[in-house]
Amino acid sequence: MKIAFAGKGGSGKTTLSALFTRFLADAGHTVAAIDADINQNLGQALGVPAERLAALPPLGGHLAEIKGLLRGANPRIDGIETMVKTTPPGRGSRLLDLSPDNPVHRRFGIRAAGAVLMATGPFTEEDLGVACYHSKVGAAELYLNHLVDGAGEYVVVDMTAGADSFASGLFTRFDVTFLVAEPTLRGVGVYRQYADYARDHGVRIMVIGNKVEDEADEAFLREHVGDALAACFGRSRFVRSMEKGAHPGLGELEPENLKTLAWMRDAVDAVPKDWAAFTRQGVEFHLRNAEAWAGAATGADLGAQVDPEFVMGPEALAASRALLGTPT
Repeated sequence: MKIAFAGKGGSGKTTLSALFTRFLADAGHTVAAIDADINQNLGQALGVPAERLAALPPLGGHLAEIKGLLRGANPRIDGIETMVKTTPPGRGSRLLDLSPDNPVHRRFGIRAAGAVLMATGPFTEEDLGVACYHSKVGAAELYLNHLVDGAGEYVVVDMTAGADSFASGLFTRFDVTFLVAEPTLRGVGVYRQYADYARDHGVRIMVIGNKVEDEADEAFLREHVGDALAACFGRSRFVRSMEKGAHPGLGELEPENLKTLAWMRDAVDAVPKDWAAFTRQGVEFHLRNAEAWAGAATGADLGAQVDPEFVMGPEALAASRALLGTPT
């Protein structure tokens, strides 16, 4: 399952992304975690030492390499120069799974709290004033577009704050979006914005109240987000220890907060996979981007990249493996 954590800056989405990643990995599940926030803090929240994080190759800094890998032998893509962040896979594309053979994980991932951690990367001096953060996140979007995840496998993505992911089709790439909201007007404001943008696109949003101290806080959230409120995470000494740089075992997490993580996992597991819808939405946003900017930027007919006979899923993954094998 592909899971996004979104919310306003300071809501606690990175902390909950890390806790959920740890919870899944501790239960023996296969987990990949992606730091797709402009403020790259997920690795630190997972307890990765600063020197290891500094050596982590950023996805956003190796976009051409990732495109070349995922393009595979797809005859509809003339070259990586015409491959954009929304380019959908087709027959001949290299599809990915969450096995140890995943070449993106091997090249760009490190082990963190039992999961594979990857990062889109921060702004560099060369980016300042000339690039937007979507150029970094585009690598994560391509990864998700080409990933076939199975039962008991999870990808957790810590999104950039606010509603910035709506600049492309990235927000449709997830089975569930957990919108982390504090019991404040600003906290629920991002939910309204997210819900308005996502309303017509089949995006499943579940609000997780965070820093909830009492019934009045929960009632406030319920008043403003209604049935979208799925669970609440209370104030936590455990989290405060994390924020100070400690990383105690999850067994020390408050029982009610541990129950919230378990409920979140169960809620995700209850969502049915719909590979046809996943494929259709990817194509839809690729064609939108092609018409709006990407066609002119590349000078290519990007609509021709769409393979009308292709549907993502386990069968497509098996065909990709049979054709391309595993890169060394």
